[in-house]
Amino acid sequence: MVRARRIRGLIGLAVSALCAGLLSAPPPAAADADDDSGGRLTDLVNPFIGTRNEGNTFPGAAVPFGMVQLSPDTGHTTGYDWEDKSIRGFSSVHLSGVGCGLGGDLPVMPTTGDITSTDNEKYAASFSHEKESASPGSYKVTFDDYGGTSAELTAGKRTGHQRYTFPATDKANVLLNTGQALHKVTKSTVRVLDDRTVETAITGRGFCQDTREYTVHTRTRFDRPIEAHGTWSGDKVTDGSGSSTGGGKRGAYVRFDTRDGDRDVEATTSLSYVDAKGAARNLASEGGRSFDATREAARAAWEKRLGQVRAEGGSEERRRVFYSSLYRALLHPNVGEDVDGRYTGWDDKVHRSKGFTYYQNWSLWDTYRTQAQLLALLAPQESRDMALSLLKVDQQGGWLPKWGYGTVETNIMTGDPVTPFLTNAYRQGLLKGHEEETYRALKKNADGVPPADSPYVGRMGNEQYLKDGFVPFLPDGEREKPGDSDFEHGASATLEYALSDAALAEMARGLGHGDDAARYAKRAQHYRDVFDKSTGFFRARDGEGKFTGPADPAKSKGFHEGTSWQYMWLVPQDLPGMMSLIGGREATGKRLDSFFAYDKLLKDPEKTAREVWVNGPYDYYNADKYNPQNEPDLIAPYTYLSTGQPWKTTDVTHAALTLFTDGPDGVTGNDDLGTMSSWMVLTAMGVFPVFPGTDTWGLSTPAFEKVTLSLDRRWYPRGHFTVDAKGTSDKDRYIQSVSLGGRDLPRTWVTTDELRRGDLSFETGPKPSEWGTGEDAAPPSTPSRVG
Repeated sequence: MVRARRIRGLIGLAVSALCAGLLSAPPPAAADADDDSGGRLTDLVNPFIGTRNEGNTFPGAAVPFGMVQLSPDTGHTTGYDWEDKSIRGFSSVHLSGVGCGLGGDLPVMPTTGDITSTDNEKYAASFSHEKESASPGSYKVTFDDYGGTSAELTAGKRTGHQRYTFPATDKANVLLNTGQALHKVTKSTVRVLDDRTVETAITGRGFCQDTREYTVHTRTRFDRPIEAHGTWSGDKVTDGSGSSTGGGKRGAYVRFDTRDGDRDVEATTSLSYVDAKGAARNLASEGGRSFDATREAARAAWEKRLGQVRAEGGSEERRRVFYSSLYRALLHPNVGEDVDGRYTGWDDKVHRSKGFTYYQNWSLWDTYRTQAQLLALLAPQESRDMALSLLKVDQQGGWLPKWGYGTVETNIMTGDPVTPFLTNAYRQGLLKGHEEETYRALKKNADGVPPADSPYVGRMGNEQYLKDGFVPFLPDGEREKPGDSDFEHGASATLEYALSDAALAEMARGLGHGDDAARYAKRAQHYRDVFDKSTGFFRARDGEGKFTGPADPAKSKGFHEGTSWQYMWLVPQDLPGMMSLIGGREATGKRLDSFFAYDKLLKDPEKTAREVWVNGPYDYYNADKYNPQNEPDLIAPYTYLSTGQPWKTTDVTHAALTLFTDGPDGVTGNDDLGTMSSWMVLTAMGVFPVFPGTDTWGLSTPAFEKVTLSLDRRWYPRGHFTVDAKGTSDKDRYIQSVSLGGRDLPRTWVTTDELRRGDLSFETGPKPSEWGTGEDAAPPSTPSRVG
């Protein structure tokens, strides 16, 4: 979850603000029948979930993994905030759940009358939620201003489609603002090409800090002739002007006469990260459909994707939350190539994809923990292409990324998230024919540091890590490159490096690189080098190797967006070893009970989740409790699988699921390109990736009686996978037994290959059982598999 240092301050979750009945968004139109009986699954999706309390989702129109996300901007840093009362425009690029301003390119706004301002904050139109609706691939709002002008949005893969309905007026305007966005626009150009077409190029930078610049090209074509137009530079509007170029506020207006009864104006905007010709080709490819036909195609695309997962049982609200989460999990990464396969690489040169689709937008520190694994199940072809796209980043830009946006690296977040992301693709069988190529890129990344003239930071603490076994905590060190510093978060960077080394060790072993496998497995034990025996917790070390910062683990320093309490459980590669450091299984269980406030949780799960656990999207520090709103703790509930208390995993995860509701604040923390939503989907299914970067799935009680996945037969020959938990409920939630493919499964985990071969069936009851309590039932660790 990206830090909030340049966005709003801490926002607490008031208890009253969490009552779904009081604060739920207007739901989409109800389906004729629910998903159990064949109704439209898109009718269960509420795109407004996550638009309040810094979930930072967007309610606008997109198709799965599409280049365009056409959505309203209300003045919030990342686009839309439920509490705002006006809309500044509908821009073409958004990322769901990011924590700093990014995208928002080309806000387009319908207005009436004279052009009196070129600032979108001033010409913004007021609106109310009662006059607003959204569903997958569609958005509509009617303004209180401009004579009740309404705007409807839908999208194709590379195009955004708008339909504006004006009052009867001879000054129905569409403003195309090239100089304002959610990030910093450094230069823009707008040109009126003919009586129907406007072309722009927008160059900008920024995402929590200044990054390298990137350029997005657009072409907008209207369905009727433009009757008048002009451009602006700064505050000066020049009627009749056909172009404007430079920095600062820039844009153009086009005008229509709607007095003859035809009050609709349709516009289609295409994007290209390559050039104007690319935008023109993308428009030609998708711009021929009517607005209604485009909207129906978008709905059908979402219906097909959502239809891959059929959840049965549970409440109507639970299904709404589930499918809304699944929807958000399928928004990113995004197609980065034009219809002809051209894309701009990270070397700023134009390339053409061959045999794969090129994707971009990589929130890797977040998505490697949940979303990557969910997409490997539901979208293996796209997941393969996403992995190959990252290899192109390495080939063309010189190094693998940490947090990539568009055509540039932002260097946001810390550790080495790209390694478990790519080793996950390998372990899921998605990289056939590219295994050694991937391994070479990962080995270079794991064993080195990008050169000084590279914009990447990579494992910037690697020299010290390889020499001393830890990344030193150097909070006052000079930052040579933009972005986050591993040295400012030395303790957590060490843990993240070690986890990545463990995942890479497994890949090396699978490819027959035995010496490398042993070397990386040994490095995976470096988590021990930041363990302070005097406190019994992980702790940062300074440049001389001395433990530093407060001894109190709740006030520890050197952990990125968390404390030592929360990072204690980020050792999936060797939980037995970690537990031995703090006194064994029993001592670990007691510490987990304290961490989750387990006694209170049993008495009142929802109250504990909302009032005792960490609450607040940017409340990262000074805490000794579980933080369900941020990534470092996503695996933590599954640690109970290794203490012989698997029923406690179910207790904790089911309490955490109550934080996901059918209201605008129904996401825990920033959604981070579908990371938190993927956690919800996987946890509700009862199958969760407990060791990122491998194919190990931990088990807990599903939240539904049955979930059936329709899978791509190229990777999953059976074509389906079913999780059955007949009779499960809040009362009968404890696993009594599990079978896989009809055979008894006494352990608490499965592999992807096993999921390919058989279905899972859970028998549940009102009390914990002996299932999964033996030491040999716990998920395996790297030392047991590599050595």
